[in-house]
Amino acid sequence: MRRAREKNQRGHRALGEPSDHASDHASDHALGRSRGGFTTKLHLVTDGRGLPLAVALSAGQAQESRYAAPVLSAVRIRQPRGRPRARPAMVAGDKGYDIPAVRRWLRAHQIRAVIPAKERPKHWRARRGRPLTFDRTTYRRRNVIERCMGWLKEARRVAMRFEKLAVHYLGVLKLMMIKKHLKLRLSNTP
Repeated sequence: MRRAREKNQRGHRALGEPSDHASDHASDHALGRSRGGFTTKLHLVTDGRGLPLAVALSAGQAQESRYAAPVLSAVRIRQPRGRPRARPAMVAGDKGYDIPAVRRWLRAHQIRAVIPAKERPKHWRARRGRPLTFDRTTYRRRNVIERCMGWLKEARRVAMRFEKLAVHYLGVLKLMMIKKHLKLRLSNTP
């Protein structure tokens, strides 16, 4: 049961009481504590050439694997004819994405997972079922994601995050993604 807030004659709130504005926008900041301090995580999906396809933001302490499905669902790969393709053939992720829920989601959407297995202590129970396959040569191509992140962070506005609201920061990121796509489309070199 919510308690009604009492306001004085002028409509001001009492001291120590949270304002409506602060409670409405607290979740819109995508800021949180992590090892590096007060940070925002970028969850980025790129194609094989390093072109960004989709991005999502989360607070610094949020687990990466929770954002795998929403970001991958936002991908639309344009085809010469027909509707855009909604799923990639394979996904390369780091060890942070090695959890059963992510692997199940990828398997249900017929996407091949190229994710190295975490090193677990010997006293943990071994996984049941068939052993995980891991393609090292394909995983080495994951550096295009790291290079795309480096390119995005060359822009001072992205690296320093001057925007308070995550919606505005996401807008800056999408502008940078558009810039990268236009640079590729309008370049004279193949």
